[in-house]
Amino acid sequence: MASIKTSPDPKKASKPSFAYLVEKKRDGGEFNNEEIRQIVDSIMDGEMPEAQQAALAMAIYFKQMSALETAALANEMMYSGETADLDKIRHPKVAKVATGGVGDKTAIILAALGASCGVIVPGMAVKDEDFVITSANKLGSVPGLKTKYGITDYENLLAKAGAGIVEANAEIAPADDLMYALRQQTATIPSLPLITASILSKKLAEGSEGLVVDVKWGNGSFIRDREQAKQLARVITRVARGMNRKCVALVTDVNQPIGDSVGTALELREVVHLLSGEGLEIRKEVDNVPDPLKDLKELVLKLGMEIVRLAGVAGSTLSAKQMVEKHIKDGQALKKLKEIVAAQGGKTDWFDNVEKFPKAQYLKKLPAPKRGYVHTIDAGKIARGVQILATGKDGKYDPAVGITEIKKVGRQVKQGEPLILIHYNDEARMEAAYHYFRDAYRLAPKRPKDEPLVVERVA
Repeated sequence: MASIKTSPDPKKASKPSFAYLVEKKRDGGEFNNEEIRQIVDSIMDGEMPEAQQAALAMAIYFKQMSALETAALANEMMYSGETADLDKIRHPKVAKVATGGVGDKTAIILAALGASCGVIVPGMAVKDEDFVITSANKLGSVPGLKTKYGITDYENLLAKAGAGIVEANAEIAPADDLMYALRQQTATIPSLPLITASILSKKLAEGSEGLVVDVKWGNGSFIRDREQAKQLARVITRVARGMNRKCVALVTDVNQPIGDSVGTALELREVVHLLSGEGLEIRKEVDNVPDPLKDLKELVLKLGMEIVRLAGVAGSTLSAKQMVEKHIKDGQALKKLKEIVAAQGGKTDWFDNVEKFPKAQYLKKLPAPKRGYVHTIDAGKIARGVQILATGKDGKYDPAVGITEIKKVGRQVKQGEPLILIHYNDEARMEAAYHYFRDAYRLAPKRPKDEPLVVERVA
């Protein structure tokens, strides 16, 4: 039965009504470029009523968008504000972005690694979840380091240092900020075309020519389903190609924190350790103690290889692997990190001697309630607990606090053995955070099945 028309036929009017646009997507129709432009413009200027914005977001969530529609949406969102002009920099520009990640230090490591290999790595940190500490927050704990940049200063930073870890600029793709707020209010955050348009509009407006996307799935990401993460990886790469941009996506597991720490300065210590210690070689397990940085090293190696290959500075898988390993092992990546820190006004002495990093006054162990294997860890609860530990009344982060020595999934523990070590400065905040840490762990009598960290590569 034909649907009853609730709005005028757009052919009879200069512009389709908002009700017609909602109806069109509700019924599975495909927007043309002019309609996409009208949608973005009307959201930007507040012309479209909130009720119709919400209805449109929900219609897109259920009926999806084609690759052409999504590319048009990303393009309009990208040009809704200012764009960075990096044409004066002749090096290839490849950005890395992740959809979530608790304890993820790879953005900082890969910025330094890529820049040391001759790749410009744009890096404006966008907060995926309210309780996840961004890369800019982490690096911003360094004394004197500046994270808020205007577009011209941001361009100059990349020209000088080859990379930068800065806060998202409100002038870059402002339509994305409005649409993200709309998605939060309408429970449409997981919409694949809206995620794709958000990522591409921001990163391309920041000056990226290519993109390496770490599509994370699990309880440490807003994407909880592995198959949905795979689908998102395919959508992002297909839409990016439609916009004439190079793009590679890795689907990775984030059902537990990455690495051996969650915090700000604690994670930076881990970054320095990886860049100045044994490199990316994974230490053999001894006495049931695996390499605590195994997952971080694997991510850095695989994402780093994708960056240098996509940029064209390495021509093969083998040469990319050798380049990434060499620049970490011989200290070039650490040297570049210190150059980036200095270029952003920060003091580099922390990176020469990790003992200068701030330390919390108190330590507390989270004991295992029984003997068994770590079956699951809710990374989201870990992140929430660290946020409570770190956030003061003034909203600023305490750089010294967080957790370390994380017993990972599959690790056998005895009753009373510490699952994590909590670093804190405030007893009341620690007590509030402790409940989240305790509830994050589940133990079982049998060891769980090993799951691959990198599930799929999509190019």
